[in-house]
Amino acid sequence: MRPLARLRQALHRLGPGLITGAADDDPSGIATYSQAGAQFGYGLLWTLVLTWPLMTAIQMISARIGHVSGHGLAANIKKNFPRPVLLAVVGMLLAANTLNIAADIAAMAEALRLVVGGSAHVYAVTFGLLCLVMQVFLPYGHYVRWLKWLTLGLLAYVAVIFSLHVDWARVAYEALLPRLSWNREMLLTIVAVLGTTISPYLFFWQAAQEMEDRQAGPGQPHTPQEVKMHLRRIRWDTLVGMGFSNGIALCIMLATAVTLHQAGVTDIQTSAQAAEALRPLAGELAFALFALGIIGTGLLAVPVLAGSAAYAVAEAAGWEGSLSLRLDKGEGQGFYGVVAAATLGGVLLCFTPVDPVRELFWSAVLNGVISVPIMAVMMHLATRREAMGHHVIGRRLSVLGWLTTVLMALTVGAMLWSLLGG
Repeated sequence: MRPLARLRQALHRLGPGLITGAADDDPSGIATYSQAGAQFGYGLLWTLVLTWPLMTAIQMISARIGHVSGHGLAANIKKNFPRPVLLAVVGMLLAANTLNIAADIAAMAEALRLVVGGSAHVYAVTFGLLCLVMQVFLPYGHYVRWLKWLTLGLLAYVAVIFSLHVDWARVAYEALLPRLSWNREMLLTIVAVLGTTISPYLFFWQAAQEMEDRQAGPGQPHTPQEVKMHLRRIRWDTLVGMGFSNGIALCIMLATAVTLHQAGVTDIQTSAQAAEALRPLAGELAFALFALGIIGTGLLAVPVLAGSAAYAVAEAAGWEGSLSLRLDKGEGQGFYGVVAAATLGGVLLCFTPVDPVRELFWSAVLNGVISVPIMAVMMHLATRREAMGHHVIGRRLSVLGWLTTVLMALTVGAMLWSLLGG
């Protein structure tokens, strides 16, 4: 097979993992990584080196649960845990996703207002309706292809790095040999970085997309060999997707460290300040590039946020839930009703006086807090033969998954202790 054909085949195999990884760098992530770079310079680059294997393991586990069981995470929790556990997990996810949608749409609207003027509220409503229409009326296959193309918008942040003078020796030193200062601000930022990188909505989304891909395929795999082959595809897809996600995050944090932090701007309070990270590349066009990054990733992330909430609620309620359902044929009213409620609820929250960047940062902190119990439930699922049959996760994946859960729990605990005056 020719090299170009092999490359095309490899790219075609990318799907849920790539989209999930790109959605991870949503406006909430961009704001959080920008704030971390501006406030601490190179000091938190190590977090993105640490999170790549950890988030890859967790996403691989969620994808494996979705494919092996043929159901999403909420359906598996419903089957294997008491109802209060199901309601608590789905309730936390729905609340966090709605806040995250609001923060993302508000940031998208503010970014567009900075470039072309006009009303941010009008833009917020427009973006919300556009994301809703994409999910409800685009056929699933076309919808996924659009999401893949939207991932290219993140490459603007890679271009920034190549336009800057970066001390790569110092970057490598800070990323691999961190110097920690356990003060309140650093702990809060670390939880925000971990929360926006290892986010609960991504667990539910990737599991649901593996379920969708399995149902849309030519047939259900029956033999162990067929299942193992697909699990290898999941591993490749997830490694590439999470690597892409963390690479972009590193570029964003590094760009703000080199520009804003070195210029003495250590606290980002507005979207305009975050845009300064792109100014060395394009001068006055930096605001336009910033808007492309925010709007492109927002259009990718908002449907993922609303969709993951809809999958969880539909499975918990026993409704049929799939992006392949046709609303014009009377299918999936409950599922698409949750998509609409989460999206429009997020739009309504945009009409608050809170600055979008601060809202984005705190939504990342909330994701970090609620990810702990959700990951603990996932790990119990992935290691139970009642749920996974002969395809329970192996020792290496189990160790990485539990390590991620414990690390996140310890970090959240340290943050809460510092906030309470410990």
